[in-house]
Amino acid sequence: MQLLRAVGFIRANILLLSSIIGTGILFVSPKGVLKYSSLNILVSLSIWAGCGLMNMMNALCLAELATTFPVSGASYYFLKRSFGSSIAFLCLWIQLFGHFLGIGAQSLLIAGNLVQIFYSGCPAPEFAKKCLALAVLWSLAILNARRIKTVAQFQNISSLVKMAVLCLISLTGIVLLVIGKKENMYKFENALDAELPDASQIPDAILQVNYSYLGASLLINIAGEIKNPTDTITKSLISGLSIVTLLYLLTNISYLEVLTTQEIISSDSITVTWMDRVFPSAQWVLSLGISASLVTDGSSGILSASRIFYCASQNGQLPVIYSMLNDHHSPVVAVILITILSSIAIIASDLIYLVKYVALGTSCLNLLKMIGLLKLRYQKPDLPRPYKVWPPLIFGSIASSLFLIFMPVIQSPNMEHVYQVVFLFCGFLCYWLQAHLNRHAVCFDTITCYCQLLFNVSPSEDQDKQISS
Repeated sequence: MQLLRAVGFIRANILLLSSIIGTGILFVSPKGVLKYSSLNILVSLSIWAGCGLMNMMNALCLAELATTFPVSGASYYFLKRSFGSSIAFLCLWIQLFGHFLGIGAQSLLIAGNLVQIFYSGCPAPEFAKKCLALAVLWSLAILNARRIKTVAQFQNISSLVKMAVLCLISLTGIVLLVIGKKENMYKFENALDAELPDASQIPDAILQVNYSYLGASLLINIAGEIKNPTDTITKSLISGLSIVTLLYLLTNISYLEVLTTQEIISSDSITVTWMDRVFPSAQWVLSLGISASLVTDGSSGILSASRIFYCASQNGQLPVIYSMLNDHHSPVVAVILITILSSIAIIASDLIYLVKYVALGTSCLNLLKMIGLLKLRYQKPDLPRPYKVWPPLIFGSIASSLFLIFMPVIQSPNMEHVYQVVFLFCGFLCYWLQAHLNRHAVCFDTITCYCQLLFNVSPSEDQDKQISS
């Protein structure tokens, strides 16, 4: 039994758009980017455009490893083949925390916006937010236990709603720009006179934008379920990220036309504030629709994380039960583990602040993947590569990763950077414990058998056989 290749070009684009467009652009990132740009509109828009190109560059580099090794969890599988088990486990360690804390944070944010609709004028109770967040999270877990076709169909509606919202905001911005009201044009006319941000603030602004592109790696992580991965992955990444970058730019221009910079950085939900200003009579309905459409952000996170766990299990770094599939060809035990960990993050919401410690690790992982690509080209030049990325793009991705890793440390060193390094070294400690337990894993066989019967799952086909076939 193995994961089914059921995702074609259209479904891949829908999954990509649905996983990228979410809480970042609609609630969080525009506020953070403007803040770290010292309220400079021109710098803010330039960062959004530049980060769109940078994320496309990174995605096209990762597309080479996904098409060379077209398996689910391709980035993890590639790191294990390039650098060995220890670095691959560190990748798993960082992605484990990044995914379940991110899914928990998204669930809380979406639940908070849904509940807030019914508590106009006063803060919504935390208990109600967490209960709704847990209900949403476990509903998405049940969905992800089904076939990937079912998940893709569920994402279709969400993608349409998200695209409709961004198109509405963008078109409204274009209309306001064409009309050219004096109060709307004034802030753009004086953009060049604004204060420039410090160099140390630029990496923070870039990380805020990158939060809005987090879902871009989804197609890499589900490469084993994509039809004709060579063409589908590369074409979907180019078309999908081009659409997203253009929409993000137009959306930010529209935000800046309607709202002042102070209103943007003081708003907890920029889209809701924008809707309240432009369409006050329909604000309640639109807010409900936006929040409901964002529910699928968690679904994309669970889908991506479960495939990484699936790959790690097949390579012996997690218990074998996580790579077993149910009747719907889904790694249901991995889905359940991710959901439980995300539930803990929701209940103990202070954990969510640990997400900022993952930013350094994510940049380090991207750097390792790019170095791994160069290493593999040098060591195995005859390895079949259906798609080869242009080498300057790899070096550009390496340069951007080094900038994001070292610039904040050089410009403004603080204790947070020490915590981030400690977090990374904890991953090596866990790797040692995992290797030690693997040597004494006979006692876990009985538990695996009982879990296999409980969840009605079967062993999956080895990934190396999938690649060779």
